[in-house]
Amino acid sequence: MPLHSSGDVNRHNGHPLAEMLNLNRFVFCAGCLIGTVITSLATCLKDEDLNARDYAIVSGIGCTGRSSGCFKAPAFHTTHGRAIPFATGLKLAKPSIKVFVLSGDGDLSAIGGNHLIHAARRNIDISVICVNNSVYGMTGGQAAPTTQLGDITSTTPYGNVEPPFNLVGLAAASGATYVARWPGYDTLRLQKSLRKALKRRGFSFIEVIVPCFTQYGRRNRKEGAIEMMEWLRDIVDLRVGCLPHEAVLDLNSGLAVCGEFVETDGEGFVEQLQRLRDRVKEKAAGKQ
Repeated sequence: MPLHSSGDVNRHNGHPLAEMLNLNRFVFCAGCLIGTVITSLATCLKDEDLNARDYAIVSGIGCTGRSSGCFKAPAFHTTHGRAIPFATGLKLAKPSIKVFVLSGDGDLSAIGGNHLIHAARRNIDISVICVNNSVYGMTGGQAAPTTQLGDITSTTPYGNVEPPFNLVGLAAASGATYVARWPGYDTLRLQKSLRKALKRRGFSFIEVIVPCFTQYGRRNRKEGAIEMMEWLRDIVDLRVGCLPHEAVLDLNSGLAVCGEFVETDGEGFVEQLQRLRDRVKEKAAGKQ
């Protein structure tokens, strides 16, 4: 059931984020926290007094992929799995802007998985927000690289036998200089984390755990959207100083370790590329 229909634009005029967001495009299922992630990012951008020329939003395909259309700013709804390459091109073409990738776990870690690890390795100056609902939500509820062992999906009707990625561990091992994970309902910690990512050099990765009752919960013995939200609240374990490879996300055993796992400073790819350009120009000038 959509939270908003396309015919009730006028009732959003008094919304505090109406100048930044197309609120009539929030077409997410009841109980889904993707809209909360979008408004958290918009709140962060508003609080930092950024206008539409200061940032860009890039998304891929999927439920979270629709988020690009929610922003009244340069936003790009790209092809499946290719949000990060598009974002990389944007950042290299216009280094002054802040570039956010906002997409789902299936889009970013399956067909887009290769782009994810190499963007982290290069330390590209972008912030990736991965909304993880453990399943392909929009395309029919298929198993994703984040689907837990034993879970029922449309493509694993007898239970999933493939182990899932630990995305924060993957991002950290690949070279990301800022890595965090938060439950989608914890907007204060999420917004604080987004502000950190906004002001940092290099590659930032923020995983946001959200419930998907429509495609995941109803197949895996969750009673309803509200009950699933309460279940998520009960399994979250906020930790300080936890190593990324120890940040367990095991929905079946009832443990979702959240917090900040990597926070280091390193020269971003844009700076490295500019230094290379300067050296090439100096060398070329010396030959003249």
